[in-house]
Amino acid sequence: MTTLATAHHVATSVSIAALILRITLGGMILAHGMNKLFGGGRIAGTAGWFDSIGMKPGKLNAWAAAITEVGCGVFLIVGLLTPLACAGLVAIMIVAIVTVHLKNGFFVFNAGQGIEYCLVVALAAVALGGLGGGRYSLDYVTGIWTYKAWIGFVVAGGLGVGAAGLQLLALYRPPPKG
Repeated sequence: MTTLATAHHVATSVSIAALILRITLGGMILAHGMNKLFGGGRIAGTAGWFDSIGMKPGKLNAWAAAITEVGCGVFLIVGLLTPLACAGLVAIMIVAIVTVHLKNGFFVFNAGQGIEYCLVVALAAVALGGLGGGRYSLDYVTGIWTYKAWIGFVVAGGLGVGAAGLQLLALYRPPPKG
């Protein structure tokens, strides 16, 4: 195999890997957002739950979470502004870790579910931010996101952590232990 053919093969493989990650993470978080909007307790039920865990006001947080999840999901699936969509997913997962899962340890099978699932999703989103959308994305087709991989990592990780931190500082009021 020539060097050019090898480079093409690697680029195709990375693009397929990015596509699989985008569809997997995007579909998962889109389903969560749609569930907040149309499933079970809808926004009102989600708002009550957010209030109960200390994310106040619950209704604002329910709408913000639903819109962020749907938006990130759609953007990831189509590969549009991929590192920014990844940052949104990282922020959601960090907020979930801090508000719900951290006190339950690592493993997802622990009572109350540990951080394992959310941590893996957040780190996969940071990795995808570095990969970018790949050839099979609107980022590639339109040339919207053409930055180097390290910029994608910084955007997905740094912006995600920063957004989560701001949301937690502004809106998280842990309920008293008791």
